[in-house]
Amino acid sequence: MNTLYWFTRDLRLHDNAALLAAAKSDLLLCVFVVDPRWFQPGPRQCLTMGDHRWRFLWQSLMSLERSLRPVGQRLHIAFGHPEEVIPELVHRHRLARVVRSRLPGTREAKQWLAIKERLPDTLCQQFETLSLFTQSTLPMPLDDLPDTFSQFRKLVEKTGDRSCERLRIRTHSALPPPPGFPEDNRGDCPPISEPQHPGRFAGGEQAGLAQLERFLFNTHGIASYKETRNELDRWDSSSKFSPWLANGSLSVREVAETIGDYEREQTSNESTYWLWFELLWREYFYWYALKHGAALFRRDGVQRKQRPATFYPQRFKAWCQGNTEYPLVNAAMNQLRETGYMSNRARQLVASCFINELELDWRYGAAWFEQQLIDYDVASNYGNWQYLAGVGADPRGLRQFNLDKQAAQYDPQGTFVDRWGGHAEQPVGLHSVDAADWPIS
Repeated sequence: MNTLYWFTRDLRLHDNAALLAAAKSDLLLCVFVVDPRWFQPGPRQCLTMGDHRWRFLWQSLMSLERSLRPVGQRLHIAFGHPEEVIPELVHRHRLARVVRSRLPGTREAKQWLAIKERLPDTLCQQFETLSLFTQSTLPMPLDDLPDTFSQFRKLVEKTGDRSCERLRIRTHSALPPPPGFPEDNRGDCPPISEPQHPGRFAGGEQAGLAQLERFLFNTHGIASYKETRNELDRWDSSSKFSPWLANGSLSVREVAETIGDYEREQTSNESTYWLWFELLWREYFYWYALKHGAALFRRDGVQRKQRPATFYPQRFKAWCQGNTEYPLVNAAMNQLRETGYMSNRARQLVASCFINELELDWRYGAAWFEQQLIDYDVASNYGNWQYLAGVGADPRGLRQFNLDKQAAQYDPQGTFVDRWGGHAEQPVGLHSVDAADWPIS
């Protein structure tokens, strides 16, 4: 059997069940498709992918290509619509099977369905590589996924097994050869821009595995993670695994297994547990997105709680550009815009301001995060925004942070605000509305 393997959010050789299945072939064509729609404005004035994530993704693809060569493979990078590119390659090379990782998100589901409809005589298979569990090893049927994270966590921990029956597949020593190698059109992809603040994130499997080793066994940052994780700006305050997890350069099962290694070999404490706890949050939102589908993107959310439909363009612009009345929010938004990253604590604060102080439709904030974040993950992003907007998985409803109190607690000396230019010269606030800011319904 000859197979097309469609790399998506699994840009690695280690612990990749989908690639392992695809490798059981005579010939194997490894493909990644860059979709031009990622770089076009969507319905909420934002791109699907901005410069920071595109740069990180391209670095990850080049790393994957380097990893594939020693095992007898190459990466075909195509620029086009996947629902057109994949069938065309299947027909051109007379392939009998298409394999990919199972993905959350309605766009991804529609593309897969379109490919299957265009290839009625081709075997199309999906495997779960983005999660700790597979659907068959979840401690409940997917339809019975709890409405809250706490209920989910208790069910998981009740089993007493943190291994999640993981495969922890190691790097392949060899893969089947490709069916020739067609010229690709990667040259049509958008250019890579140079960042003003380069930051410390480098895309690719080896960089992700190196950061895992560094945070656990080199700096032992995991041992004090619970105490430092809410810091706003220090590199070693948190694991920083999220960008590599988001595009699959790093396996979440590999991270979980390595946490277990650290606890057996070094120390096991509340902080080491808390990093596992954060992986469970990610896991919960993955299955939450698969269960709820299109409801993840509705204004009224999974809970169908009615929310205002008005939109204030000037307030939205001010929030995006770090020009609000709130210096801590401005600093975090400037950091995001310039680097593609902000801490988890900062994300909660700016989202709370967006929803409560600025009274904006949460979906626009989620769309801006989608464009800007280097570690954007559809399930975690939209799941967390719904959570804070009170229309998702939070049993307490709408959450609002006291921004002055948060600033005093997490930036008492104003260091973060000063570094990222949080003091706006002409801030736009709730009451500074001009003719350009009449609500759009």
